Amino acid sequence: MGRPAVHEGAPGVTPRLRATAIIERNVLAYRRMLAPFLTGFLEPLLYLGSIGIGVGALVGGVEVDGRTVPYEVFVAPGLFVVAAMNGAIMDTTFGFFVKFKYGKTYDAILVTPLGVRDVAVGEVSWAVIRGGIYATVFLLAMLALGLIESAWAVLALPVAMLVAFAFAGAGLAASTFMRSFVDFDFINLAMVPLFLFSATFFPLDRYPDWLARVISVTPLYQGVALSRAVVLGDVHLGLLAHAAYLLVMGAVGVRIAGRRLGILLQP
Repeated sequence: MGRPAVHEGAPGVTPRLRATAIIERNVLAYRRMLAPFLTGFLEPLLYLGSIGIGVGALVGGVEVDGRTVPYEVFVAPGLFVVAAMNGAIMDTTFGFFVKFKYGKTYDAILVTPLGVRDVAVGEVSWAVIRGGIYATVFLLAMLALGLIESAWAVLALPVAMLVAFAFAGAGLAASTFMRSFVDFDFINLAMVPLFLFSATFFPLDRYPDWLARVISVTPLYQGVALSRAVVLGDVHLGLLAHAAYLLVMGAVGVRIAGRRLGILLQP
């Protein structure tokens, strides 16, 4: 049996509105499997407890922009955006691939008035919501532990959503090129160094100059820099460059994913 005809979606309705059907479908699916959803909260929180608070008791303070802050206060904003990244990347990589390759979910969806752009926008939107939920829980933990030092931290959640959007778009685009689960080793190969070397645990100026320059243009570093700035109250216009980077990254990812899905789901 061939694939359904690929189309752009019902006329007269914006992709954003049609894409809500994809979000609703994912919400209903996760209501029946809460465990995989909830476990995504744990990793950044465990790192905060073991490294942020545990190691923080040994190393003392970290100098940031001319002032010294406790190590756990320094680490927490980085792990905060890692939580958002994890939530987004889980759905747009492994989650998407299972639905596409084995569940044939999108074949069924394209029989409806929804089109490939709706699938791309809907999946990325859901991933942003999931990343935002993870980030919200982490932010509440930071608040409870007294790790927030500025009223500018109200901007932390929008920062997390922006990080989730960037990685959701990139993750979905990358997943459309995956042929089997073996290929996801490349995703892990990219994510682990990003997690470890994006100034998450150490200030950028502690790295060798050549490595610091590389780190400064990586995607997670943009989110870490934004998050740390708003949580510590060091807000300035230069942060807009980080935000623009993440916005463009997400938009390009969605664009590529939409085009690739149009090719892959051809009859």
